[in-house]
Amino acid sequence: MSRAARLSLGSRSPLQAVVAGRLRGDAHAKSPRVGFAGRFGCAGSSALRQALAKALAKTLVLAVVCAAGVASASRAVGAEPPKPLKALLVAGGCCHDYEKQKEVLKTGIEARAHVVVDVCYSPDRSTKARFTCYDKEDWAAGYDVVIHDECSSDVKEGPYVQRILDAHRKGVPAVNLHCAMHSYRLGNDDWFQFLGLHSMAHGPQKPIDVKYVDREHPITRTLGDWTTINEELYNNLRVFDTAKPLARGVQDTGKKVDDYVVTWVNQYGKTRVFCTTLGHNTATVADPRYLELVTRGLLWSCDKLDDRYLKPAPAGVPAGSGAANDNAEKAAGPQPTPAKRSP
Repeated sequence: MSRAARLSLGSRSPLQAVVAGRLRGDAHAKSPRVGFAGRFGCAGSSALRQALAKALAKTLVLAVVCAAGVASASRAVGAEPPKPLKALLVAGGCCHDYEKQKEVLKTGIEARAHVVVDVCYSPDRSTKARFTCYDKEDWAAGYDVVIHDECSSDVKEGPYVQRILDAHRKGVPAVNLHCAMHSYRLGNDDWFQFLGLHSMAHGPQKPIDVKYVDREHPITRTLGDWTTINEELYNNLRVFDTAKPLARGVQDTGKKVDDYVVTWVNQYGKTRVFCTTLGHNTATVADPRYLELVTRGLLWSCDKLDDRYLKPAPAGVPAGSGAANDNAEKAAGPQPTPAKRSP
């Protein structure tokens, strides 16, 4: 090794000298390697190359990780919310306070997800309530999902009901709430196949213990069992093979204990459908646990149940818990008497 090389090396290690020399293009950078190899033989030269390669590899990995972290943080801070889904809420008919419930549903869903809810409401409180939004052949055009919250058991005109179903056969997702399960009784299974379950009656208004039976499903994964205020438990005459139960309701009527599916999903051809028979009383509809269930079901039906479309839980409402409404029955106000009860 020349005197200049020895002076250049100084107190630095051979590896440091090589790196420093290469960074500034020093022609003598190879000298320490020669000395190192001369002292330790060919094995030393190989070890030096391996050490250098490992050092450079670690540096590159660290740089990539840091860059990824910065990019991820930038996306989280500056991420634009997604374009809101457009939902059509159809509400009205017999036996429920739809005038209030439509507003509760609209406000509750929009507060929990990037969804804009339009309302098609009929003030007709009979079992023959019809909806002007269904009059057009392409009535669901422009909507990502339809929420059926009507109670029209005596609307039985085939063309009218088939026009409703046609939109869903073509792929428009659906959410069906409470009395939608008792609507459009055509004398065949057409409406019930869309729902995935056939129900014809319900019991008295008593609390229902809601127990989730599929805790791995995306809709229910964050939800916990709960007990409603006085509510109607719909019977199950048939659960279709295309349906998958998510929750059951247990109700002590005073004479017997009923146990029926209350929440499920259905595959209607190529269309995702979410259903729950819960939601007779306005206080139940306003319960955060109910609104979270319906919102998650809606997003799932659109294949959008993810952090982009979910909003943070409304202030004062822990996600997944649903604060109980201590004055639920009082808040519900007067409620219509149900038309039918199961034996």
